[in-house]
Amino acid sequence: MAGTSRGSTRSRASKSSAENAPILSPPNPKLRKDKTRNNSLIRIFNVNLKFLLGFGIISFAIALFFIYPIVNPMEKPQKPRVITPLPAPKLTDLPMFQGEHRESLYWGTYRPQVYFGVRARTPQSLVAGLMWIGVKDGRYFMRHVCQDSDELKQYGWTSHNGRDYGHQVLTEQTMSLTTSFLKLKGRGSGYGGDWAVRIGAQSNESIPDDEMLNTAHLFFYMADEGGKSFNLGRGVLDIHDDSVLASGSRSDTGDWQLHLLSEARKFGHLLLSDSSDDSPNILVFQISARIPFRADIVFLSGTSTRDSRVEERVSRLTGISLTSLLSEKQKEFDDKFKKCFSLSDELGLESVSVGKVALGNMLGGIGYFFGQSKILLPSTSTLNAGDNSVLYWPAELYTAVPSRPFFPRGFLWDEGFHQLLIWRWDIYISLDIIGHWLDLMNIDGWIPRELILGAEALSKVPEEFVLQHPTNGNPPTLFLALRDVISNLKKEKFAAAEASDISVFLDRAFVRLEAWFKWFNTTQSGKELGSYYWHGRDAATIRELNPKTLSSGLDDYPRASHPNEDERHVDLRCWMHLAADSMHSIAELLKMDKDVEKEYGFTAKMLSDFELLNKMHLDSANGAYCDYGNHTEKVQLTWKILETGSNYPRRELVRKVLEKPVLQLVPHLGYVSLFPFILRLIPPDSWILDRQLDLISNRSILWTDYGLRSLSKTSSMYMKRNTEHDPPYWRGPIWILLRVVMK
Repeated sequence: MAGTSRGSTRSRASKSSAENAPILSPPNPKLRKDKTRNNSLIRIFNVNLKFLLGFGIISFAIALFFIYPIVNPMEKPQKPRVITPLPAPKLTDLPMFQGEHRESLYWGTYRPQVYFGVRARTPQSLVAGLMWIGVKDGRYFMRHVCQDSDELKQYGWTSHNGRDYGHQVLTEQTMSLTTSFLKLKGRGSGYGGDWAVRIGAQSNESIPDDEMLNTAHLFFYMADEGGKSFNLGRGVLDIHDDSVLASGSRSDTGDWQLHLLSEARKFGHLLLSDSSDDSPNILVFQISARIPFRADIVFLSGTSTRDSRVEERVSRLTGISLTSLLSEKQKEFDDKFKKCFSLSDELGLESVSVGKVALGNMLGGIGYFFGQSKILLPSTSTLNAGDNSVLYWPAELYTAVPSRPFFPRGFLWDEGFHQLLIWRWDIYISLDIIGHWLDLMNIDGWIPRELILGAEALSKVPEEFVLQHPTNGNPPTLFLALRDVISNLKKEKFAAAEASDISVFLDRAFVRLEAWFKWFNTTQSGKELGSYYWHGRDAATIRELNPKTLSSGLDDYPRASHPNEDERHVDLRCWMHLAADSMHSIAELLKMDKDVEKEYGFTAKMLSDFELLNKMHLDSANGAYCDYGNHTEKVQLTWKILETGSNYPRRELVRKVLEKPVLQLVPHLGYVSLFPFILRLIPPDSWILDRQLDLISNRSILWTDYGLRSLSKTSSMYMKRNTEHDPPYWRGPIWILLRVVMK
């Protein structure tokens, strides 16, 4: 429109000029003829010149448009290093973790945060689980997610082999539930095989004929994380003894069916007012029955094939046949447990039972997670203005967890302790888990200390602990397990095929382990050669009695009262020796480059230098090893009244420093003091070893009948709260982790 208006204006101006122009006499015809010819040539020339000039400008602009990005490429937003994976082959891509191994571990009880849950080791899986209604003080309560507030008398796996079998007991106030899981790959099965769940309900004690107490209400559910819909079984609203509850199809398992075989005696029928969706992606089936009763639920894969044998497979995984299979698996577990841990006949039945439960809960607590960790951006990054975080790359994690009710997710430092047990039971599961962790390493050699992957894992984490800090480490405890594996490999304790696979694993893992070691050696080193300190302590906090050291794994264990770069942490120095010594052993075992072997050998020797260790950390007065830093013992938490701008001032506990801190050894005796002893850095003929044993055996310091206190009773911080809301954690309570390493 703008162009049209300008054109019309010019036309109107020309017309007006012609009408008002004076009348002139006719020109000389000859002159007119010549002039007309010359003007015509000029007009043509002018038109061509304008055309060529315009064409040239347009052509130049087009050429510039295409050439400029080549000559001066546009700078794309640079991807932060912290979310750039280490450019090395992934351990989980090794052939030993493919094929039969991968399929055999496809389905499992990989949802440790719920009392009973099944899923596959794939990002968007079918998930199944159990809920039930418990009765307490005459009221109903729903049970689903593991939590101490449910006040179950007990729950946990009494046996689990980590692959295809597990048995769990859950004891309510008036009722006991048992859940048994069994997996089977039979003729006609699809990928991953079939699995069955047996749920049993028993009364705990003689209870009155009260329908509330004598009736169990169970809810078994299935959902598809990918949102794919299910088909309800025919007659699912009128379930009989053997019914198809649901069916569906997936690219991994093929067509599948869910079956129910129940001994529950019907005693009523409840019709709900809400309607049924013909294509739901979550189904919940309620079983209400008088106690005692039993129900078998079966998942079949590959049901559409010509040779699917559905009835035969259902029969094998239910009723008497399932009872027989479960008994066989329990016997296999018992026999392997005795052989694996070389149990003597003198060991009491109670001790053996405790050991089986410990192993069962470790293996039954293994989970599979998928998602993206939230990482704190370095202060120099400008990726997202106003946003201080970025997402790690999408990743999967197959791992054991330290606690089903409190920490049902992966923790780096806990995992090394877990693998001390798991590798002895199943070396391939152990290597698979270690491989998943090492594959999460970024280009700098950093691994997040806590992996919060997926909505279920995130639901258990307070907001302030979600962000992972790329400047902070976590003890490299995976070297504990690797050291043991290497030692047993040298002693020829493994079968030939296992030994070969372990060597292949270590060979590929070396580049990642080396990057990990170098990250620690450069980012966590102290001012003096051979000194290290845990980064991440808050030097500005006024709400903590002693600033926490979450990166050490020993959270509130007392360190220097005023964190700064002068700190030296004896536990981290010992971890670095373990890592260097393990790297030297791997290089030696695999006959790697001699220079590499010598480099780690030299570093390990330097970190085991007894005189240097004593110079940096020994309190010669009592023969104990201590941290070093800017410290004072004269600190306390006091109540402070805060004005809030309202009529209701509040108070909070804040730290009060009564004495100026000075650089000194930190005089707290506990687990940290024992690290040189735990990791065998004290020569057997040293007087210090005698003093260490005295400290350990002294009941007024560390010794109890149940294990060693994490902090001495003589410490000024013993059993003291660190904040208004944080009770003592590593300030006296006994932890089994370090006791295992001290064997």
